[in-house]
Amino acid sequence: MSWPGDRPRLRFATQALLVQVAVLLLIMGSGFALVAYLLHAELEKQYEQRALAIARSVAADDQIVQDVAAHDRSGQVQQRAEAARRRTGVLFVVVADDHGIRYSHPDTSRLGQRVSTEPEALSGHEIVTFERGTLGLSARGKVPLLSGTGRVVGQVSVGIAAGEVSRRIGDLMRSAAGFTGLALALGVVAAAGLARRLKRQTLGLEPTDLADLLREREAVLHGIDEGVLAADPAGRITICNDAAARLIGGRPVQGSLVAEAGLPPGLRTLLAGRTSARGVLVATEERMLVVTAAPVRRSDRDLGHVLTMRDRTDLDAMARELDVVRALSDALRAQAHEYTNRLHTVSGLLSLGHRDEAIAYLRELAEDPLATEYGDAGRLRDPYIRGLLAAKTAVASERGVDLRLSADSFVPAQLRAPLDVVTILGNLVDNATAAAQAGSRRPAWVEVSLLAEADILHMVVVDSGDGVPAEAVDRLFDQDFTTAADDARPHGVGLALARRLTRRHCGELSLTRASGADCGAVFVTRLPGAIEPPPPSHAPAEPGSALPSGGAP
Repeated sequence: MSWPGDRPRLRFATQALLVQVAVLLLIMGSGFALVAYLLHAELEKQYEQRALAIARSVAADDQIVQDVAAHDRSGQVQQRAEAARRRTGVLFVVVADDHGIRYSHPDTSRLGQRVSTEPEALSGHEIVTFERGTLGLSARGKVPLLSGTGRVVGQVSVGIAAGEVSRRIGDLMRSAAGFTGLALALGVVAAAGLARRLKRQTLGLEPTDLADLLREREAVLHGIDEGVLAADPAGRITICNDAAARLIGGRPVQGSLVAEAGLPPGLRTLLAGRTSARGVLVATEERMLVVTAAPVRRSDRDLGHVLTMRDRTDLDAMARELDVVRALSDALRAQAHEYTNRLHTVSGLLSLGHRDEAIAYLRELAEDPLATEYGDAGRLRDPYIRGLLAAKTAVASERGVDLRLSADSFVPAQLRAPLDVVTILGNLVDNATAAAQAGSRRPAWVEVSLLAEADILHMVVVDSGDGVPAEAVDRLFDQDFTTAADDARPHGVGLALARRLTRRHCGELSLTRASGADCGAVFVTRLPGAIEPPPPSHAPAEPGSALPSGGAP
């Protein structure tokens, strides 16, 4: 909106062009004037020296010296002086005696008269000067005439017309003016090109617009909780706000290449791929990030790539805690449903008078793994592990997979970090169950081994699947990499998350065997400090039977 009286402002590029043209004009004009002044002074000196040289050559003529000394007015001096004048092209050659009386002059009517200017050379010294005489302004050289005894008998005065000096200066200045004009034109073209380049590099924005954008950029980048990480088209880091530096654990050096900036692999892949993506999960050493990637363009010009990221570590922890609670709830619900069915069976047998059958049924129930392994008297004393395995057993059974606990499993104390342990174990069991279900071996099974060694928890998960392909072994723990063919749910997060949580506890998760003749993949986890040290009174229970899904093949 323009208000009355507002004057339209010139664009910055136009102002820059006009300023540069004005500076060029000032410099070129000043230089041209200075050159003209110096050239004029130099040419005057040159013509004065030329007149002096001609005067010396005339004064060296012995005949002229003798005639002037003898006051010979026969005309010999006039003839010899005029011959020298015509030969050299000067304005005049005037020879005078020691009283300043002319013996030669281009205008013969002035012979015998005193010279029009002071005969300074009669003092015995050579004189150069610019003077005005009877023939006008001229550059003059005056030389004394010396007799054989060294007495001054007269002088020779040679003049070159000032007009000739001016014409010569004019010729040189026209050449200089042409060169100056060409230089000025080239300077204007270069200034116009620079202004156009400046406009293109600033995307047509004015300095005030750039200042406003910078202020807004700083306010937005450092005033939001989301991390912003950007790279230019050459793949160099250009922006990393405070939130991004906090989320990725450090601020990369501005201007460094994406491949050399030390970014987490997931972020490095998104920036290098230069594709659009929303809601991508990226695991760092300490956090789980939700990342959105988008290219930045303006007027079909590629300006780079930008990532925005949000921290969902706390949300992920709450989700894992909810999963644990849900697993315990599912286990309790399954046990309650199972116990209800068993009570109904016992009640029916007793009501029908089948006392012996009811007693035999109760004896079988007393040996049920659900009542031993997942109870306080079992080998697993931690309620989180018991609840997780009970729930996973029910899920595996629905998928036709037998989930069992190895005979040497023993955890006599509770976990120090139950959420992390349950997340690691749950991801390994889920992957093993899926591999066993998709494998060719039947019956399908998964075996879990849990063993406490002081405060160290060892976990081994083995499945009956076909194993991990050889080409996938090196990338198995990479973010977003998966061997699953089912795209209905997200993949490529579980193993990466499990390894990140394991390393948080200074532990290690590894694939010790990709496949074998009697089983599929074998994953081994070692978690130092994961459990409370067992009390001295606790001793390993006798090895029990498998989990309630049946025997192993």
